[in-house]
Amino acid sequence: MTSAFEESRQDDELTKSANADVSQEAEAAFENALNSPNDEPDDARPFEINVADRIKKLPPYLFAELNALKYAKRRAGADVVDLGMGSPTDPPAQSVIDKLSEAVQNPKVHRYGASRGIANIRREVAARYLKYYGVRLDPDSEVMATLGSKDALSHTILALCGPGDLAIVPSPYFPAHLYAVMLAGGETLALDVRDPDRLLSEISYACERFLPRPKLALVNFPHNPTATVVERDFYVDLVKLAKKYGFMVLSDLAYADVVFDGYQTPSFLSVPGAIDVGVEMTTMSKSYSMAGWRIGFCCGNSEIVRALATIKTYYDYGAFVPLQIAGVIALREQDAYVSEMAKIYERRRDVLCSALERIGWEVVKPKASMFVWQKIPEKYLKNSNTFDFAMRLLRDANVVVSPGSAFGPLGEGYLRLAVVEKEERLRQAVRQIARALN
Repeated sequence: MTSAFEESRQDDELTKSANADVSQEAEAAFENALNSPNDEPDDARPFEINVADRIKKLPPYLFAELNALKYAKRRAGADVVDLGMGSPTDPPAQSVIDKLSEAVQNPKVHRYGASRGIANIRREVAARYLKYYGVRLDPDSEVMATLGSKDALSHTILALCGPGDLAIVPSPYFPAHLYAVMLAGGETLALDVRDPDRLLSEISYACERFLPRPKLALVNFPHNPTATVVERDFYVDLVKLAKKYGFMVLSDLAYADVVFDGYQTPSFLSVPGAIDVGVEMTTMSKSYSMAGWRIGFCCGNSEIVRALATIKTYYDYGAFVPLQIAGVIALREQDAYVSEMAKIYERRRDVLCSALERIGWEVVKPKASMFVWQKIPEKYLKNSNTFDFAMRLLRDANVVVSPGSAFGPLGEGYLRLAVVEKEERLRQAVRQIARALN
């Protein structure tokens, strides 16, 4: 009778023999691959880069042609006025810059940071939510620092959404809202955002009639690109629908502080029960003119925040710590700066809208955001489309605008104009447009 020890020894011998056979086969295959006389030389056969299907499904980048022409014109010396991107041209408050300069001198801050963000910045975000919205958040479990709101949004979608899941996104859509779902493998249902009451009805209809039901709904007010705004009652009804039909809510609040004419942006999280169903993304890019710093936040439901933290643990170590330290000073001390920047953007909005009205365009003044969503006069689209018209303005007027078609089919016939340039530059842009068209 064979002992257990003997059986184990025999198994080890068989394993060693099998491994030796595999090793010999591998060496033979390697030698054959290098020395086969029938193989072409390495440089005679092009190597194919076969990217993932998720990349292949993305459409061509509509702004690529515009950007290429813009850079070519600037290299040739043209004075191009860029109203295409919502990127602040104003610097942050000086005290914030000074704090960054001071913090970066500390030799201890150059290590990897905590993926959730440093404790002080999470506390300041929680304090700001309490001050402005009356919302109490636990900075340890319900607040997370991110690399901007786009990072927060896209990685949260990756944490919540997968193949076969359906997500509601606003339309016209900010591209990151739509394609973050696609990159996560989910399906999208784009609903017209310009009439918020109708949007709620269509969300309810989709939940009743679609299978599978929507797993999450993304909302973005003030909206990019249309500048549509809502009152707090909208979120009251949205939370009711979310609890009734079981979908999660992601609120993108990037333009919360860029408000005009006395309008005040409500927070989704200010509604009772909202924290049970979703989270809200905010950013320091717009309000504090810190777009390049890449500091944003995800706040709300602790399970969703934890899921985001899990995803980001595998992707990054959070923002550079001195940037976060300077961000603490901005959140703590720069309320007046935020208010003043809102007034500056309001004056720029007025200047741009008045100038467009003087050249005969019908204008609807936005109540918030950094954009004017402008309908193109029909006479300019008779033998053209929105993208071609935007290219014409760049080519003939040296003015960059975003064609509405870049934000989906509902954007056809519109332009998105960013009020990021100084007032005289906005007037100059409209004068150049008028000359080019007439």
